[in-house]
Amino acid sequence: MLTMPKCVTTGFLALALLMPVAAVAQDKVVPQSRQEMQLSFSPLVKQTAGAVVNVYAERVVQRLNPFAGDPFFEQFFGQRMPNRSEKQSSLGSGVILAADGLVVTNNHVIEGADDIKIALADGREFPCDVVLKDESVDLAVLRIKSKEHFPVLPVADSDRVEVGDLVLAIGNPFGVGQTVTSGIVSALARNQITTGDFGFFIQTDASINPGNSGGALMNMNGELIGINTAIFSRGGGSNGIGFAIPANLVKVFLAAASEGKTSFERPFVGASFDAVNSDVAEALGLKTARGALVTRVVEGGPADKAGLKPGEVVTAVNGISVEHPDALGYRLTTAGLGRQAVLTVQTADGQRQVNLALNTAPETTPRDERLIEGRNPFAGLRVANLSPKLATELRIPAEKTGVVVTDVTRNSPAARLGFEPKDILISLNGTAVTSTKGMETMLDDDPGFWRVEIERGGQRIRQFFR
Repeated sequence: MLTMPKCVTTGFLALALLMPVAAVAQDKVVPQSRQEMQLSFSPLVKQTAGAVVNVYAERVVQRLNPFAGDPFFEQFFGQRMPNRSEKQSSLGSGVILAADGLVVTNNHVIEGADDIKIALADGREFPCDVVLKDESVDLAVLRIKSKEHFPVLPVADSDRVEVGDLVLAIGNPFGVGQTVTSGIVSALARNQITTGDFGFFIQTDASINPGNSGGALMNMNGELIGINTAIFSRGGGSNGIGFAIPANLVKVFLAAASEGKTSFERPFVGASFDAVNSDVAEALGLKTARGALVTRVVEGGPADKAGLKPGEVVTAVNGISVEHPDALGYRLTTAGLGRQAVLTVQTADGQRQVNLALNTAPETTPRDERLIEGRNPFAGLRVANLSPKLATELRIPAEKTGVVVTDVTRNSPAARLGFEPKDILISLNGTAVTSTKGMETMLDDDPGFWRVEIERGGQRIRQFFR
């Protein structure tokens, strides 16, 4: 049971006496007495803890024997030297959001797992299936293999969360068992926290440690406001800076899983954005350097049809302010596919509003995915024709066209020569590569010397192979 301390510190008492009630939102009140400071979170924990589970993921990893395949050592030891396999386990947390056993957790908790189990607060364990997962937003939905009904944590509107709100974090830090910590919301709309392309987090000082990933961050109504995901730490432990994925994105992700979607698709905008600096803000008459600066618009795309122009700044979506480009992506995603979003746009001539259709990226060119084989330097490449849809899946600019590498077979000639997924093949021996079929035709004639030009991370690279 987690309770507030019985002795009131001088700092807390001074805060309660100095802060006028009128300065606080009407529905939120600071403690006014010693008795209020001694109130306990335990009734709230008892009400909600059953919906937070432990997630155990196990994967089998092949350890390569350094002498495998070496004829000398195999002859010396008189037998074939096989590779060794071993099991690796990871531990995280999850939240039950549907009574029939749908559990939301982080994708990094279950990534690559061969076997997943969840353990309830009462100690019972159940196997799980993965329903939907997405690396870019770091979310996954599991289904418990059981026909019983489970306790559910209700989901709040995370847009109503404010800095300073009291919160509880429930999870399984360091595998010690279900643990509850308390704190406040420290900040909102944090970005550049993880390596993925999602950047809109709730920041909290409630203690979050390894094993808390996928657990619940909840408000004082016992509602989920976020999925605990990351910490800022130099030593691996909690330093009072934790981050949670907002519940409104979790709602959209869970809805996609409930509808049987096999992938999580987000709206295709057909434009590139950058952060607003002070010079841009001053030029457009913005009071602060906030918003998403339009840097490029794909011809014929949704942004182009809506009338967005390079140099303009999107400052709000459906009346909700946009702090940075990541916030714009979050707002459009949570607005929902198949709808229209009203964008507030700041231009050199003033402010205007445009309607943006929220649809998935089109596959304008069939991807025609092929595995390159034969006696050539490109054997082992899996290539596909680029389209806005595939570009979105690979998280590369939507305006790119041509042929892209989607995978490289391990230990293949292409892998040994350094090819990587997301490489865009520009030309072979001076001839432009425009389709996977055309590329295979080019490879039929072996000139004995290959000059290839690729684009990697926005830079063009020329290589020569024999």
